[in-house]
Amino acid sequence: MNAKLNKVYARAGMALLLAGMALPVAAAPFAYVSNEKSGTVSIVDTANDSVIGEIPIGKEPRGMAVSNDGKRLYVSTQPDGVAVVDIPGSRVVAKIVTGRSPEAVDIAADGRWVAVADEESNDVAVIDTAALRRAFVVQTRGKNPEHAVFSPDARWIYVGAEDGEVVDIIDVAARKIVNSVKVGKRPRGIAFTPDGKRAYVAAENSNTVYVLDVARQEVITTIAAGTRSNGLAMHPSGARVYVSNGGDGTVSVIDTAANKITATIEVGKRPWNMALTPDGKKLYVANGRSDSVSVIDTEKNAKLRDIPVGKMPWGVTVE
Repeated sequence: MNAKLNKVYARAGMALLLAGMALPVAAAPFAYVSNEKSGTVSIVDTANDSVIGEIPIGKEPRGMAVSNDGKRLYVSTQPDGVAVVDIPGSRVVAKIVTGRSPEAVDIAADGRWVAVADEESNDVAVIDTAALRRAFVVQTRGKNPEHAVFSPDARWIYVGAEDGEVVDIIDVAARKIVNSVKVGKRPRGIAFTPDGKRAYVAAENSNTVYVLDVARQEVITTIAAGTRSNGLAMHPSGARVYVSNGGDGTVSVIDTAANKITATIEVGKRPWNMALTPDGKKLYVANGRSDSVSVIDTEKNAKLRDIPVGKMPWGVTVE
């Protein structure tokens, strides 16, 4: 059986387990929402935008990443590690110590590594997904790293350091920082274009998105965003990138060819992190102070609905 079919059957089996449904021929992608104050992850069926289950995780789940086969979910939890969730079984099967106060989590395109930004340790821990152990740790130059994101080729990890006003660039093979690029105040979300040529960085206290040339490792332009710009999500086509504006309760759409905002959509209170469906047709936005997820139709640039989830949703991932 090929990898694609394996993923379909894994999703279908999980839906059957959680919702008691008849085994479908295929299953829509699922959105996973980390609820920081509930200690759970809500599972949303993106076909009908309904919550079909909830997985107890532990204290303050935040960042998440899904394995390429759709069978594992990696979730950062307090005070110091990552919970590994067996998705078909809907349960935590392992816990990996990374560092103090882990936040965002990202997985390399080939699935080999998971990167975790440890805010209080001021480091990025990299997990070996085959061995389920911490493989190496890189101390960051900037203080309070929140997001650590792999480039599409997994050569680099870009790290947003909230108190450093920089993006640290980690060479994965060398396992060290090779450059730090100055950006605005409190850099948070990071998103690469699919070709890996540019990276977008949202600086929350500067209300600005910075565009970096990956080859030159420097800022090439800036884009004025909304108040408290923080989360970023890149459309699969690379034609658009979405930025959440936490202070405004909106999401703005950036045209990556012109590097200009073309639309702004109202969502819930304190929109935070976001994720798109694989086809790019829907964007799911975690609204931290509304205890909901807003669903945006990306073709119409319009909010479709709000989905109630747990308390203080922090992040969303879709697989």
